[in-house]
Amino acid sequence: MRIGTTKLDLYIIKKFLATFVGMLAVIIIIVIIFDISEKIDDFVDKEAPLKAIIFQYYLNFIPYFINMFSPLFVFITVIFFTSKLAQDTEIIAMLSGGMSFRRLMVPYLISATLIFSLSLSLNLYVIPSANKVRLEFEQHYLKGRHNYNSDRNIHYQLSPGKFVYVESFSTWNNTAFKFTLETIDHNQITSKLSAQTAKWDKKTKKWHLKKYFLRTYENNKEVVKYGDELDTLVNITANDFYRKKHSEESLTRTELNNLIATQKLRGDKMVQYSLIEKHTRTSMPFSAFILTIMGVSLGSRKRRGGIGYNLGLGIGLSFSYILFMKFSQMFVFTDTLAPGLAIWLPNIIYACIAFVLYELAPK
Repeated sequence: MRIGTTKLDLYIIKKFLATFVGMLAVIIIIVIIFDISEKIDDFVDKEAPLKAIIFQYYLNFIPYFINMFSPLFVFITVIFFTSKLAQDTEIIAMLSGGMSFRRLMVPYLISATLIFSLSLSLNLYVIPSANKVRLEFEQHYLKGRHNYNSDRNIHYQLSPGKFVYVESFSTWNNTAFKFTLETIDHNQITSKLSAQTAKWDKKTKKWHLKKYFLRTYENNKEVVKYGDELDTLVNITANDFYRKKHSEESLTRTELNNLIATQKLRGDKMVQYSLIEKHTRTSMPFSAFILTIMGVSLGSRKRRGGIGYNLGLGIGLSFSYILFMKFSQMFVFTDTLAPGLAIWLPNIIYACIAFVLYELAPK
């Protein structure tokens, strides 16, 4: 079977990519218009400069939006374009001319590879830095986009054998309440530092304790020291108590891996969000291949009702895929599945569906 690129391949690739880009541009314009109408009051109230709105927010919003809904656009593009070819009997002519259905998939898969490469590059190199600028804009100019920490009874492991406990943390004045720092060696507590409050000092990079007690244990003897105030250096800062919504989305691959390692060491439950972000960056681009095969298998059949049925079915399946991707994250939060398996589960299931549809497609 000859696999070299032909004029027909270039025709399909050109139509595929042109339809994808055109559909993407139209949807982006519509979404930006609706987004402006929703946030215009915040922009006016916070006096956001027009330059910042355009270049800091929306210019960095576009890659984020493309990445989030690329599976939807790929599937609809393939369904729309292929169904039109089928209705014009072009696919029938191709198959009748001796081209196998497998050979017909080649230009589609080439196009899917280009989209996969674009999506993966955006995820790994472009979107993290773009999200950093976008999230900083949202925090400054949009209501309800501030750092927060509503947790109580926070436990962290700073290093092997060193643990910190905080009953609550106030982001208003960077103060931890009921602060405790314990050092454990061979399952025995060697020191315990407690304080009513611990306030972070940005200048000295230390914690300022008030009403503190320091207990050390040596040779089965307890030594107690106490006082009104004490400055201490701990391997943790006020930023570690802040919870920035979607902050992991603004980290590079190296930064994200370092964060995951730190969160695992500390026993931070926020590691779930970081692991989801890490696996999503690779699993979502891979969907371009799966949804392309599904789209060609569904759209290649000529139907009496025109392309409306295929288009409706394609939209329904693509939305179900995106919904399933979000739903699969619940398996991580409930500790039902490992993060990697949970995030890749939609791809695994829909790959099986794509294989069945491919086998049932008219050959």
